[in-house]
This record gives sequence, C-alpha cells and structure tokens, in this order.
Amino acid sequence: MQLDQFLTPPAETARRSGPHDRIVLSSRVRLARNLKDAAFPGWAKKPERIRVLELIQPAVASLPQMKDAFVAAMDQLTPLDKQILVERHLISREHAAKSAGSGLVLNRDESYCVMINEEDHLRMQALRPGLQLRQAWAAIDALDTELEARLPYAFSNDWGYLTACPTNLGTGIRVSAMLHLPGVVLAEQINPIIQSVNKLGLAVRGLYGEGTEALGNIFQVSNQMTLGESEAAIVERLEKVLAQIIEHEENAREVLLEKKPKVVYNHIGRAYGILANAHSISSKETMNLLSLLRLGVDLELFPDLDRALVDELFLITQPAHLQKMYSEKLSAEERDVLRADLLRERLKNVKRPVIRPPNGPTSAPNP
Repeated sequence: MQLDQFLTPPAETARRSGPHDRIVLSSRVRLARNLKDAAFPGWAKKPERIRVLELIQPAVASLPQMKDAFVAAMDQLTPLDKQILVERHLISREHAAKSAGSGLVLNRDESYCVMINEEDHLRMQALRPGLQLRQAWAAIDALDTELEARLPYAFSNDWGYLTACPTNLGTGIRVSAMLHLPGVVLAEQINPIIQSVNKLGLAVRGLYGEGTEALGNIFQVSNQMTLGESEAAIVERLEKVLAQIIEHEENAREVLLEKKPKVVYNHIGRAYGILANAHSISSKETMNLLSLLRLGVDLELFPDLDRALVDELFLITQPAHLQKMYSEKLSAEERDVLRADLLRERLKNVKRPVIRPPNGPTSAPNP
C-alpha cells in the first residue's frame, strides 16, 4: 500500500480533539531502546543495520497495537513521503534522512509510530491529541512491555536502558507536548516563560524539535533528564509545568483583550486580510498568520469559522503536503502561488472578524 493511501486525510486529522486542545495541540511519549549484542545504528555497517531491521520490524508489526499497520523500509519511501511524515510529526527529520537499513511501523490511526535504526535501534512513540500525557505514557509502556518480551534489549542494572546518546540513558523516555502560544508571544512573555521552564530542567523547542524555529507560535516542551527519575515522575512533573503554561496563555489572552484590544484586532484582522486575499505567500508566513487566525477562532471573533479548518490549513499548506496535492514537481515560487490560491478558495466564505467593543454588542467592521 502507498503511504498516501494509508495516512488519515488531513481534514480528519484536524478534527481529532482532546483536553485543553485550544492550547495543547498534541501529547507525545517516546522511548529509546537498543538490542543487546548489536552495534548502535551510528556505528553499525550497512549489513548489520539491515540485519537489525529485519529482526525488529516483524516483531513490532506483530504487536496487537500494530494490526494492519503501514510497514516500510526508509529506502522504499520517496523523499516527498518522508517529508510528509515529518510534517505530520510522525518521524524525525533525522529519520527522514535515513535510507537502507532503517524503517518504520505506523499503526492505522497514527497513534503509534516506531522508527527503526534512527539514532537508536528503536524509537517508539505514542501520540494523543490535546493534553493526554498519562494516556500516551500508559499506551507506549504497554507496547514496550510486549515488545521487550520478543526482543533482547540492552539493559544495565546500574544505568538502565542503554542508548546511543547519554541524554537518553536510563529510562530512555522523552515526554513532550506541542503548544500553541500566541497570547504570551503577543504579550512579550514568551522569553521569561522559556527561561523559567529551562530552569526546571525542561527544554523548549520549535515546531520540528531541536534546532528548529517556533513557526506559527507553536512550541514543544519536553523533559531533558532521563536518568535518576521514574517515568511516572517525569510525566507528572511535565504535567504540572504545562498546567502553568496553559494558565499563562489563557491569562495573556484575557489581558490583551481587556487592555490592548486594538492590538489584538489589528493582528488578527491583518492575518485574515492577507490569508484571504494574497496571491503569493510563503509557508513560513502562512503558518504565522494561521496562528493568529486560530487565536481569532478561540476568541470567538469568527463565528462562522471552524477551528478544524484552520488546523487542516496548517497541514495542507506545508511544502510536502502541497506538493503531493499537485503531483508534479513545483518550485518554491510555484508553491507560494498555489498555496495562496488554496487559501483564498478555502477562506472565501469566511466573513471578516467581528469586533467586541467593551460593554457593547458584537459588531462587524465597517465595510
């Protein structure tokens, strides 16, 4: 089966919902594992990587959670397919660069994805919409337990699970949430929040993880330490920090509307105006403006606009998804034009944002 026939359509993906999903877009728990008596992928020769892939892939695919899964070696996927998986946050950018000897197993509803021979032999992750860290941890813990009964893991009584990078040593767990934080960004509070989170031993990264930009006011918050603390304690600690960030974002939105409503209306109105009327627009600008449009939906400034449409546009306007829609190789300039055409078409029936004057009825801007 081809990847595009397997993946959930973007419109359905955008309708997945979960707790606090106005702000928390998704939760993820990832475990790093390696096989004993086998070289780490970065040190292994190609025949060894292929041998490990042939050992691990059928074991993962046979798990009950992976019934009817998509199973592929990375050299069987096109560069476009790999980039689509990255844009959906199903695989890492590093894994997309892999070829022979690496692979993946993705379950039907995209709630589990296992990368084989990325930095470690196994990078398995559970994904859930909204704030569901405990649910994601329970899910991946159960999958890991079943897999450990089938594969010989590299484990030390002193150090825990052995990993290619020391930062994953011990539990091998990485707990993360993807947050939409336009309020604290507009209120210029994001830098103090990042500094506070870093002091708590957590990391704040951009849209696609380490070393990437926070496009669309989307940030990833995750643990940094994996050794000397239980998985449950790591999950609980991150949950507490996320609850505080959610509160900061909600408060920032309320204060901005109360004290600087014109600033809010200006940002959201300009975003709507450009998205609904542009004839050429880059992916980066689109992400940043869609973030403001999503904020407008959350603030009830677009009564006739469904947030799911905005979330769908977040996905289908990204380069690989856009390229896939038109099935021909496009230059960056051609993509910018087609992206603008798509946005104008999808937003043509969306009316301009309403204005909510203090102590007055809701009204639309004058024509």
